[in-house]
Amino acid sequence: MVVFRIDRRSGVATYLQIVHQVEQALRMGTLREGDQLPTAAQVASSTKVNPNTTLKAYRVLESAGLAEVRQGAGTFVTRSLAPAGGGPDSPLRQGLDAWLAEARAAGLSGPEVRALFEQAYAAAHPGARG
Repeated sequence: MVVFRIDRRSGVATYLQIVHQVEQALRMGTLREGDQLPTAAQVASSTKVNPNTTLKAYRVLESAGLAEVRQGAGTFVTRSLAPAGGGPDSPLRQGLDAWLAEARAAGLSGPEVRALFEQAYAAAHPGARG
């Protein structure tokens, strides 16, 4: 089950933080098609977020075709965003994990690793944003 972490100082609307965290869990394979999302009451209890905020996030996910509300049963994931061959146990992920360990062993800080990655990403994907 996904555990939401809300950053009230981020400047990002709380419901969008929930949406983004579900999308990230779908990309990483943490959430899969058929998985049930926590109820609005569960999210409210663990994050102190108004249940209506969670319901708003779930409506956004539903309109994007990523989740469906089943009356009386809960909200369920309808499709994955995990790339083929890019799940947590994939060779690509293992290679990335090894690269990150190598960067840490070389003494690079988090911001230095991020800058290096962003530079390599920009070179490999010219014109792409994010």
